Amino acid sequence: MGNSSLGLVTALPLEGDRSDNACLLLVYRYTKTSIFLPCHKHGTAINIAIIIWDKGISYTGLFQSIKSDREPNFTSELWTNLHKSFGINLSLSTVYHPQTEGLAEIMIQALEDMIKRFSAYGQKFKDSDGFTNDWCTLIPRVELAYKTSVHYLTVKRLEMLAKGWNPRLSYDTLEKYLVDINPI
Repeated sequence: MGNSSLGLVTALPLEGDRSDNACLLLVYRYTKTSIFLPCHKHGTAINIAIIIWDKGISYTGLFQSIKSDREPNFTSELWTNLHKSFGINLSLSTVYHPQTEGLAEIMIQALEDMIKRFSAYGQKFKDSDGFTNDWCTLIPRVELAYKTSVHYLTVKRLEMLAKGWNPRLSYDTLEKYLVDINPI
């Protein structure tokens, strides 16, 4: 998991207890698996670094390299020095071609699509149990759905590539016990 791409989804409504309005993406280049980290789009470089340290590096260890676009936080002196001190190669896209980091850009589009499908995008509503279905509370479920799907490039579940085993999911157990109503 040494090489990753970093992206920031900023076209999200203000949600959650921490007033998050963006989602930081860490995409691991080899396995294509991702970590989705709610954050604030105007957070400082130190805020982003803490989020990545708490949620990303604790999951995989230090990266060998990180590829990202030229968000102000990703070009700051603190960010550059932090990467240098940990021996992480920081690779930034060119000024007039921010889409050169294709992996993160593709994942940003996919995450925006998944959030729209999993939540009442831009709206808050409560279900019969009183749960608010905003995008921040749904991020762990969206991430699990993505990680347990079969990726078109690897033709394997992403969690299988990352961990060496498939997590047990409810539909895996239900499939054994469902009765075929219309046998052919």
